[in-house]
Amino acid sequence: MSEASSGSGLRSMHPMLKLALELGPLVVFFVANGRGGIYVATGAFMVATFAALAAMWLIARKIAVMPLISAGVVLVFGTLTLWLQDDHFIKMKPTMVNALFGVALLGGLYFRKPLLPYVLGDVFVLTDRGWRELTIRWGGFFITMAVLNEVVWRSFSTDTWVAFKTFVYLPLTLVFAMAQVPLMTRHAPEPAKDEGKGEKR
Repeated sequence: MSEASSGSGLRSMHPMLKLALELGPLVVFFVANGRGGIYVATGAFMVATFAALAAMWLIARKIAVMPLISAGVVLVFGTLTLWLQDDHFIKMKPTMVNALFGVALLGGLYFRKPLLPYVLGDVFVLTDRGWRELTIRWGGFFITMAVLNEVVWRSFSTDTWVAFKTFVYLPLTLVFAMAQVPLMTRHAPEPAKDEGKGEKR
């Protein structure tokens, strides 16, 4: 661990590769559902999820907190789905993950323990107000996605829910993330005003 923390074993991951590793298990899930049904898709999704985590570790020597938690929920709910032959569990998995993230973010804010800086603090630098506003937005987004998943899987067919999970869920998350760029730019700390004065004669 000392080597990784010192930077010698730590490598950055290209954003497109990171996106491919996150999207890959969903594509596997969609294809496997079309060919073998929801239970085959669940098993394939579990394998693909942990294969993606392993790839992240081999490439970057670290795994982000959110994919790790999500994979843990996939393991629990996927196992219950296959063991009990009840697809309600895998359909509820996005609800549980999003509700967990949403409650954790908003709850941390309520108790004056904002969690988002611990997740994104090594990537972005924001003012305290910026972190607060971003946390409220992401917390609300996760809760909204949890409710939306419940509506879709309870109101439509399994195939429709799988298509939603594959082609709507992640793109919607990416669009929302891009929509936060103006906020992050607005609340980025200003550079020190006296920086570079020493160069003037």
